[in-house]
Amino acid sequence: MTAAQGSGGVDAVVVAYDSASTLEACLHSLLAQPPLVRLVVVDNGSRDDSRARVRAMAAGEPRLSLLELDHNPGFAAACNAGAAAGDSPWLLFVNPDCELPQGTLERLLAHAAAVPTPGALGADLRDAEGRRDAAARRHDLSLGRLLAARGGRDALALPVEEGRALQPVEACSGALMLVPRVAFERIGGWDAGYRLHVEDLDFCRRLRAAGFSVAVANDVPVLHHRGVSSRARPLFVEWHKHRGLWRYWRRFEAPGRAWAWRPLVALALAARFTLIALPRAMLGARSRRRAR
Repeated sequence: MTAAQGSGGVDAVVVAYDSASTLEACLHSLLAQPPLVRLVVVDNGSRDDSRARVRAMAAGEPRLSLLELDHNPGFAAACNAGAAAGDSPWLLFVNPDCELPQGTLERLLAHAAAVPTPGALGADLRDAEGRRDAAARRHDLSLGRLLAARGGRDALALPVEEGRALQPVEACSGALMLVPRVAFERIGGWDAGYRLHVEDLDFCRRLRAAGFSVAVANDVPVLHHRGVSSRARPLFVEWHKHRGLWRYWRRFEAPGRAWAWRPLVALALAARFTLIALPRAMLGARSRRRAR
């Protein structure tokens, strides 16, 4: 780590889409972090009043700005746009359904300072009941792991090493990720070819391939309500998740396999979408309609 990285401030990027229910609490928690230099909200064409709420907050807060996109290019593209709006040596990518306790950013920076080549540092994501998010610590994605877990949501989950404050992992969650700008720029940022999901697995894998480390701060808890923006469009989310799985497989696994694997993997992903993801999305949509 360079001296500039160790002493510099942090630019935070929050990508919002119909996130009004949690967005203000997220932004207030970020603005309360002393190392924060700039907070950029990238709005991907929200249909609720997310933009109005951010504008109202920004009127009295010079560190806060709103980047309004007229369409939804996806999470990765919006993260890149937000990162380009600043120049601080550290980037913090945060979902709008996260809330950071006081001192979170200082503790993450202290952990990162102890790592020779920091690439991505995640936190101990927990829901309102204190349950840990299995996506916070993950293996690399592979077809074998998905098949072994029968396509389950937690197929890549790594167990928490309770006695270890800083746990090396293959991938951490894009819901909250501290990244040195130099590492971000070295790998070309997020891959905008992903629309939703899997982009964080790709990002972490490319960081590690470039010689940077990925870890999770087990002693830094962060509240993560999880999935607030995606609940309104479950089918859309599942479709793009499976597109992401295909893109990831083609980049990292396909080059080492015979061409005959491509139609087989495409068929397996189509079957997972049809038999598991589609019914789950439809059931969730029906449940939400009944609750209204």
